[in-house]
Amino acid sequence: MRALLIAALLLAAPVMAQTATDPHRPAPVYDHAPPILPANFRDGVLIFSKTNGWRHVEHIPHSNAVIADVAHEAGRPSFTTENAAVFTPALLKRVKVVVLNSASGDLFTPEQRAAFADWLKAGGGVVALHGSGGDPRYDWPFYVEEVIGAQFIGHPGGQDQFQRATVQLVAPRHPVMAGITTPWAPVDEWYSFAAPPRAQGSEILATLDETSYRPDPRQKMGAVHPVVWTRNVGRGRVVFSALGHRPEGYDDPNYRRLIANAMRWVGR
Repeated sequence: MRALLIAALLLAAPVMAQTATDPHRPAPVYDHAPPILPANFRDGVLIFSKTNGWRHVEHIPHSNAVIADVAHEAGRPSFTTENAAVFTPALLKRVKVVVLNSASGDLFTPEQRAAFADWLKAGGGVVALHGSGGDPRYDWPFYVEEVIGAQFIGHPGGQDQFQRATVQLVAPRHPVMAGITTPWAPVDEWYSFAAPPRAQGSEILATLDETSYRPDPRQKMGAVHPVVWTRNVGRGRVVFSALGHRPEGYDDPNYRRLIANAMRWVGR
């Protein structure tokens, strides 16, 4: 019996080690000591890519750099951090736009949640990208119900995980979609949601043509499969984009333009 137990442990050890070191699944950490913002950081763009859930290791380093470059081109200072203790009333007064760059999992202490929600409702601007709306469950109802407005249910897997699909502009005159050229058919990991974003305070800007790719049959949304939308939360504005799993997606001129437009619109 002892020999069998030892053999079982030896067989399990590589799997346990792989799980423990999987960079996609970091150990959750809660932050309490805030970072020091640069002295000249005012009306800036806070790029936040903390992950207490699934970590998109493939794109976060590159997309953080692209977002900072887009902010620089817009004449705004940026600060990139994974320290959630930056979400305090005093520090958020210096922030015009928060970009949630595939931030995932239960990220905030109760005090940080309150500071973020109050800042947004008072007129803050949020751009949430890809994994920031891709958790299968949320511990903070305000975030999924008010900030994102829709519950993620999955994406195609296996060989179908990354597919080329046609993005349809349903509100081409909206400022967030200005300059986006069509046809637009990027290769990406295509999210599905339990239902389109809540009608109150939401405007869908772009949808997927489900006939242009192979969605999981259990995840089909039909004629209205939203991938980009806006929300109003109090006096604040949110843009969510489900695109952005692959690092090269952030070099797509259309997507770079969409991010720039979104930051401008929420940070009016």
